[in-house]
Amino acid sequence: MAFFKSADDVKVGVVGYGGSFNMGHSHLKEMQKAGMTPIAVAELDAERRKVAAADFPGIETYDSLASMLEHSDVNLITLITPHNTHCELALEALKSGRHVVCEKPLAIHTEECDAMIAAAKDNKVVITTYHNRHWDGCILEALDNINSGMIGDVYRIEAHMGGYGLPRDWWRSSRSISGGILYDWGVHLLEYSLQIIDSPIAEVSGFSVTGHWAPHTVWKDDTNEDEGFCVVRFRDGRRLTLCVTNLDSNPPEGQLEITGTKGTYVFDGKTWQSITHDQDRTVITKGNNRKSEGGLFYQNVANHLVKEEPLVITGEWARRPIHILDLACRSAAENKTLSAKYA
Repeated sequence: MAFFKSADDVKVGVVGYGGSFNMGHSHLKEMQKAGMTPIAVAELDAERRKVAAADFPGIETYDSLASMLEHSDVNLITLITPHNTHCELALEALKSGRHVVCEKPLAIHTEECDAMIAAAKDNKVVITTYHNRHWDGCILEALDNINSGMIGDVYRIEAHMGGYGLPRDWWRSSRSISGGILYDWGVHLLEYSLQIIDSPIAEVSGFSVTGHWAPHTVWKDDTNEDEGFCVVRFRDGRRLTLCVTNLDSNPPEGQLEITGTKGTYVFDGKTWQSITHDQDRTVITKGNNRKSEGGLFYQNVANHLVKEEPLVITGEWARRPIHILDLACRSAAENKTLSAKYA
């Protein structure tokens, strides 16, 4: 059963219209492009509420989600707030009968994802995560090339991001808010990887390095790890590693290195290359990634709500990378491998 008769019946709002990346504006524009109707913004900063009102004349503005829920008939809300706020805000909106889109990552802990998924089911609404990078050109190109048999059967993925340098001093580098160094970009790299390896998750081992910027000091009290690393073992024996670091003086090429029985495929945001073999000759093929299609995220959400099109980024799908990250952090703290609850 469809939730709405037409896309313009989906009245959308955002929580968070901060200046960082201008994401509030971008989300509302993308929802509008998908046929939905922007009607509300909740933002703590009065000056940013003025910006929202100028960007979208006539839009309702509120200083809190609670006020929006009380006074607006918005029926789909996107949360553009720090990672550690997603669960509390989402539960508030879901329990009021609103559909919810969370900026990624969905949450920090597996239990938070569980609570959000349960609340959505109890209230017969949708919970999803803004995994627009599911449709990045790099992963779309990789899937086509890998599925064509270019590198044979994939058995290993190495995902990596970073270099050597002090991170920016903002909430994304504060562990209590961000979840840790693995969460911000790691969730994207895991989401790419889980599109390639579709086997159930068996176990996760995590490792971290913290506080090595100076001999006797940590650069700020509430800081992310300097490096996070994890190994994911899948039930079929394949494996995935993820490393996000500020300590690598010689970072490897690309963001994902996918190794198969016939060769290796490496990609970053712009380009790809395969390294295969023809008898005794190594063959290197290079190319540019196709154009990204991130706008398909909100189009899929609109089509799901109106036309009953299957939702691509379900709550359960979005929980998988969070479960890996959560297990990795716990594993690093406990110094042991942990079994997966959700495959």
